Amino acid sequence: MRDYDAATAFLGQWGRFQRLVFFLLSASTIPNGFNGMSAVFLAGTPEHHCAVPPGANLSAEWLNASIPLETQGGQAAPSHCRRYRLAALRNFSALGLRPGSDVELSSLEQEPCLDGWEYSRDVYHSTIVTEVWQEEHPFLDHGCADWLQLPADLLYQLGDVHGALRHSGDGTDLKLRGSLHTGDWRMLLLALTGPGLLCIPLWWIIPESPRWLISQGRYKEAEAIIRRAAKINGVPVPAVLFDTTEMQDSKPEQQQKAILLDLFRTRNIATITIMSLLLWFFTSVGYFGLSLSTPNWHGNAYINCFLSAVIEVPAYVIAWLLLRSLPRRYSLSGTFFLGGGVVLFIQLVPADFYVLSIGLVMLGKFGITAAFSMLYVYNVELYPTLVRNMAVGATSTASRLGSIIAPYFVYLGAYDRFLPYILMGSLTVLIGILTLFLPESYGNPLPESFEQMLKVKCFRNEQQATGIRKSKESPKILATPL
Repeated sequence: MRDYDAATAFLGQWGRFQRLVFFLLSASTIPNGFNGMSAVFLAGTPEHHCAVPPGANLSAEWLNASIPLETQGGQAAPSHCRRYRLAALRNFSALGLRPGSDVELSSLEQEPCLDGWEYSRDVYHSTIVTEVWQEEHPFLDHGCADWLQLPADLLYQLGDVHGALRHSGDGTDLKLRGSLHTGDWRMLLLALTGPGLLCIPLWWIIPESPRWLISQGRYKEAEAIIRRAAKINGVPVPAVLFDTTEMQDSKPEQQQKAILLDLFRTRNIATITIMSLLLWFFTSVGYFGLSLSTPNWHGNAYINCFLSAVIEVPAYVIAWLLLRSLPRRYSLSGTFFLGGGVVLFIQLVPADFYVLSIGLVMLGKFGITAAFSMLYVYNVELYPTLVRNMAVGATSTASRLGSIIAPYFVYLGAYDRFLPYILMGSLTVLIGILTLFLPESYGNPLPESFEQMLKVKCFRNEQQATGIRKSKESPKILATPL
């Protein structure tokens, strides 16, 4: 079969059809941003301490002194997990003793938060942590909100949207559990479902890739899409797009089905796949770790989240320019080094230099975001058509695993506020080094067979293995898929 790009060159590079597909695909990703970053506010954990029941009969002095102080982030703050034993405080209050002067607080026995917690309403009026988790886990033996249980409950609640709704007594309408007030996490969660539902029709509007259809032997479907694209672009279509005889000759090979093991069929392919999985996993950890940590920055959480989103715009622009003019490996490695290096440097900034710290975090987010966006293009260029979608799916799965792990990196800040940045920065620099060993795809044609795949740096002088299933040598295809 003749060269695919030569057969479709009459469509042009950036016609009306290509622009339409591009903007529809872009629109389909908009809900991802809403849902991905909603956890910043849905699962926000405000300042909190052990609750003291109203019937404790404590004086105002003992009520204020009921929570022991502990060091948090280098400063003394009320404990999140412990309180002084309530029975002892009640006796001291009844005897008229005063805390600090008559009673040494440091010598008092402590107990866990047996009556739940009290949360600050300064930033969040209602979150999953303050209501759902509090309602379902009011009494715990260890007395503190388990940092492993919080994200588990979050995933459960986000996956169980209908739990936020209940029928009213007469069954005539639906009411939201709890009050409908500004900042209610239930209202936000339900509002996020709207953009996603609006994108469902795009499933039938966005066409399949003709190149992929041809690789599956579905020539009539591919030809129909190409002819429709020509009609939208207003260009004439050749009478014959694909030669029937050539299509029949190549059909057994093109209809070959790929399996997941094909991503590991040779040493070279397996190395590329494993390195790609690691790249996507650790990049996702860094990206979502920095994104979800915005409430921990100094200042307003909403402004911080807005700035964290705005910095992605120039990052995507820079990534686009780098992809157009520079080799992939060096572009990716450079952005990884930038993102990871400045995040590592945060620990050296004095605690009072809040603006500088936030600026470095933004610069780190800039580098990791640019690298993340370039990974999509780079990954596509490394694999042949037969397994290209499967490779992107496998690496995206690794990315989702990284996003699941990312909140736990953020929680490490409870032990040391610099620890999350040290870990994320180190891992980002590490994968920046790893990227230098991958093959360079810039200026090379997209591989159509396993034999055409580029070799990783350490295999450059070795003989390329052919694998179990062989295919005929296909003509080189330009790296600009339709």
